[in-house]
Amino acid sequence: MATKSICLYFQVHQPTRLRLYRFFDIGKDSHYYDDFANRTILRRIAQKCYLPMNKLMLDAINASKGKFKITYSISGSALEQFQRFAPEVLDSFRALAATGKVEFLAETYNHSLASIASASEFEHQVKKHAAKIEELFGVKPTAFRNTELIYSDAIGEQVCALGYKTVLTEGARHIMGWQSPNFIYTNPLQPKLKLLLRNYVLSDDIAFRFNQNHVTAGEYVGWMKENAKDGDIVNLFMDYETFGEHQKADSGIFEFMKALPAAVIEDGTFAFVTPSEAVKKHKAVADLSVEDPISWADEERDITAWLGNELQSEAFKKIYAMTEKLSIVNDPDLWEDFGHLQESDHFYYMCTKFFSDGEVHKYFNPYDTPYEAFINYMNVISDFQIRLDEKRAALDVKETLKQELTNLPAKPVVRKRTVKKK
Repeated sequence: MATKSICLYFQVHQPTRLRLYRFFDIGKDSHYYDDFANRTILRRIAQKCYLPMNKLMLDAINASKGKFKITYSISGSALEQFQRFAPEVLDSFRALAATGKVEFLAETYNHSLASIASASEFEHQVKKHAAKIEELFGVKPTAFRNTELIYSDAIGEQVCALGYKTVLTEGARHIMGWQSPNFIYTNPLQPKLKLLLRNYVLSDDIAFRFNQNHVTAGEYVGWMKENAKDGDIVNLFMDYETFGEHQKADSGIFEFMKALPAAVIEDGTFAFVTPSEAVKKHKAVADLSVEDPISWADEERDITAWLGNELQSEAFKKIYAMTEKLSIVNDPDLWEDFGHLQESDHFYYMCTKFFSDGEVHKYFNPYDTPYEAFINYMNVISDFQIRLDEKRAALDVKETLKQELTNLPAKPVVRKRTVKKK
């Protein structure tokens, strides 16, 4: 029986892209989304990635008689688009769920940065997402991954307070030091919270470098054995869109993934596990302190991909400054738009990084420049602010009228004079 483990996890997310929203639209048109682009892009990726990969994963589970196991986190934003534009993708994920060999993780519903902005909004989104997963797939998430694997000790405390005991995050070099990501660690503030750390070298060999190295499944198993010689588990975490979208079909990526499960099982060194299984199988070896937020993005593995310049900081402060007023107004349409406007992608498009990281940002960016992304987003925010202020003003008027009616003097009671009969 294999003593070492592999945890294979895929992130599935599609942003709700904004349409070109001009200054002169503010106060006149409150439809913010590019429905055509959202549908077109989702349908394309469904055909290139989601549907063929889901079939491949299902076939691998069946062929291995359940020895092959995988894990997904699917954002609420992506789930909504599947329901609208590609219900067959949802059906294919349901087929995977029915095998009992797939774990679905909890996360923020809108793939947002709420964990570093608003504890109440973070809690709301995590609970909303868990409910959606249970509704669609019939399973209740027991492990958690935050947007883009963003994590810190403080975020871990929030996650633990919500009832989760397992968190996936990045094995960032600057927080690992001499330690290996191939072990399970704990949060120093909440020792019951177990951490699974992404092995970014082996993960990126597939996600970013597959076109360069053209490794075979057998060779890759050899790399894993060497890398995890002194470890317990290899955590391979990557975007699902790696397959067929970022790494094209003609690169051989599908053939590689088709062969990998059988190669691992035949070798016998590793067994596939889900995150919840991993923390039961392997003991944590130490606390891991993460004072400042980390992520799996860029060379820095921090949050500067979303909050690294003044444009991003201004937009971030502007949207989250409305949280309290939204809670007072409590309008469902505003809450819906607020969720979509929090999606981390909007801030990612404003990134001004250059060199190697800049190429990655450019690939995912529908705007020509970060400044165009900022202007477009702030125009939308301006209209959203007007709608919110109008709702609040109407609420104030209603409350004033209610108070005035409550404070009206009581109408005097006029008693009829009775005349005694003689």
